[in-house]
Amino acid sequence: MTSTSVPDFPSDQDASGRQLGEEEIVALTSAIRSGTLTSTKGHFVKEFQSKFAQSIGAVFGYACSSGTGAIHAAVSAIDPSPGDEIVTSAITDMGAITPILYQTAIPVFADVDPITGNLTAETIERAISDRTKAIIVTHLFGYPADMPAICAVARQHGIPVIEDCAQAYGATIDGRHVGTFGDIGCFSLQQGKHITTGEGGIVTSNDEGLARRIRLFIDKAWGYGDPKPDHYFVALNGRMTELQGAVALAQFAKLDDSVHQRKAMAQKLTDAISGLPMLVAPYSDDQTVHSYWKYPLIVQPEIGGPVRVAEALRGFGINSAPRYIQKPAFECAVIRDQQTFGDSGFPFNLARPEAVDYAPERFEGTYSFLNDVLVLPWNERYTDEHVDYLAQQIAAVCSGVPHLDVAE
Repeated sequence: MTSTSVPDFPSDQDASGRQLGEEEIVALTSAIRSGTLTSTKGHFVKEFQSKFAQSIGAVFGYACSSGTGAIHAAVSAIDPSPGDEIVTSAITDMGAITPILYQTAIPVFADVDPITGNLTAETIERAISDRTKAIIVTHLFGYPADMPAICAVARQHGIPVIEDCAQAYGATIDGRHVGTFGDIGCFSLQQGKHITTGEGGIVTSNDEGLARRIRLFIDKAWGYGDPKPDHYFVALNGRMTELQGAVALAQFAKLDDSVHQRKAMAQKLTDAISGLPMLVAPYSDDQTVHSYWKYPLIVQPEIGGPVRVAEALRGFGINSAPRYIQKPAFECAVIRDQQTFGDSGFPFNLARPEAVDYAPERFEGTYSFLNDVLVLPWNERYTDEHVDYLAQQIAAVCSGVPHLDVAE
């Protein structure tokens, strides 16, 4: 039996797992000393928007106050009418779903691939109706959905595509960044993302008309710079502050290094455990590059499933999350009980029966994925020491051999 000590695992919820340092402090100091903290007059947010959009190959980029705000701006740009449908995934943060309801549309859930948790062209096709106004595709954990196939289906039906890239900074397909395949890309700068401002988001597009509506929506639909500006439609204030912009700009300079380290350490772990029975590790190749917001494992029931493996790993100082989310979005009260605007049930009261049919047999991939997935925390501070320890303990647990003795 080999004796080893438990390494201190860095957490993205504090400084141990975040690349926050003097660069952010200098930028913040500059913003504060300027006395200009609103992005309508400052330069940090504008510079971040421009640099980020350029880095992924987008023409336009507009920062906002959160990743949810980014999705909301994107849905608003599509401009659904009450009762229109937007196809999306039930395995995502609720912040990517409630904007659909706020814009009076119906979220229609498509099934997902049971291994990646991503929507597919086939599952999306089955969910499309003559009311479908848009498709929102989440790149779960940083693994790109099959955007060429999905966009081909969308084009056949004349439906715009919104990419939820909140977890997928640096993810690519054939060298092309996610967020540029669809009509609109949405990113989050929340605490645990590849780069962070605590809360924040950015929306990208190559379509001038959509980009203008996104920009307007973030700023109360007021036409800054127009010859005769007005408030053109219903919108709130979702602007990013210059304080967030200063941090975002400093963080952006570290993004490539962050993504590189996440990928390198994830590949090392995958190489170490890929031969284990009843376990499917995430993968990345020359065509489809995973950027590893988290590290998901598919654990087969023959070795106890993710709950048993998580319990075993916890005893050795390794945290993990079985299921990722406890239930599909359509089982949450806001959707299940149609808790929206007062007791109106709006906009669900406009829905087709098929659009709100959440029968389990329609979501075999969704339930299979949630039953089998075990999610390991991941961040840019993971090193060879962390990965070696993870690999040893995962191998021990999943192979059924005695655990390593852990030194106190």
